[in-house]
Amino acid sequence: MSQEKVALIERFYQKYLTTGELPWEMLDENVEVQDHDTPDQGVYQGRAGVDRWFRDWGDAWAEWSFEPEEFIDADDTVVVVIRMRAKGTGSGVEVDRQDALVYRFRDDKIVRTDYYNSKQQALEAAGVA
Repeated sequence: MSQEKVALIERFYQKYLTTGELPWEMLDENVEVQDHDTPDQGVYQGRAGVDRWFRDWGDAWAEWSFEPEEFIDADDTVVVVIRMRAKGTGSGVEVDRQDALVYRFRDDKIVRTDYYNSKQQALEAAGVA
């Protein structure tokens, strides 16, 4: 993998964080998302699945935000380490943690995203020692 994929993901985040809209043109129409924080939910597929993942995620939190801290070239994937801050909807519990996502590509489009609760889990999933 080259810095080209890292640059693609950096643009993806920049557009999302600037506009609040996902850059759908950067996602494969059959994109898959698996949130390993809630594995019983299975794999979310396609645009409707991504929308549902965001809704499911948002329902758990009264407020939430994230910001990328690190973009890691991991051969055929890119790992993005994020700082996630949230406040529980019912509990009011505040969370400030480092999570990470692994992105996979086909033809310069994101085809899969895996969400993990730690940088180490993501690096292991991406095959990085």
